[in-house]
Amino acid sequence: MGHDARRPRRELSVGEVARRSGVAVSALHFYEAKGLITSHRTGGNQRRYGRDVLRRVAVIKVAQRLGVPLATIRDALKTLPEARTPNAADWRKLSEHWRADLDARIRKLTQLRDSLDECIGCGCLSVETCPLRNPYDELGEAGPGPHLLDPG
Repeated sequence: MGHDARRPRRELSVGEVARRSGVAVSALHFYEAKGLITSHRTGGNQRRYGRDVLRRVAVIKVAQRLGVPLATIRDALKTLPEARTPNAADWRKLSEHWRADLDARIRKLTQLRDSLDECIGCGCLSVETCPLRNPYDELGEAGPGPHLLDPG
């Protein structure tokens, strides 16, 4: 029994997923190694993916662009059902997990943008009033990291 060209196949090869998603095969292997997506092996030891992997890869790509860590993406994707293609309610549940984190990121980015306005505008001519000024490296005693730009 041959494949009907009008009906999409239920499973995709890694090359087909790469072509359809715009993600390199090496990235798909990486996502799989990190537990973000899953495949099974054929008798010839070739990877096969369910069609729902295309939506999952799309979510991964968008989340990465937003700066969501891979571990957070993996945890969210684990809330989706394995035995069936996720429906609208499943995706809504996933997005609710990210809403608070994304709102916090937006607040931090807005704060960063607003605090950098003066620096970008002054051209570093007002060292005494610069919000990033750290005379005598006083903030070094507070530990590593950008304390003034990222107080949280």
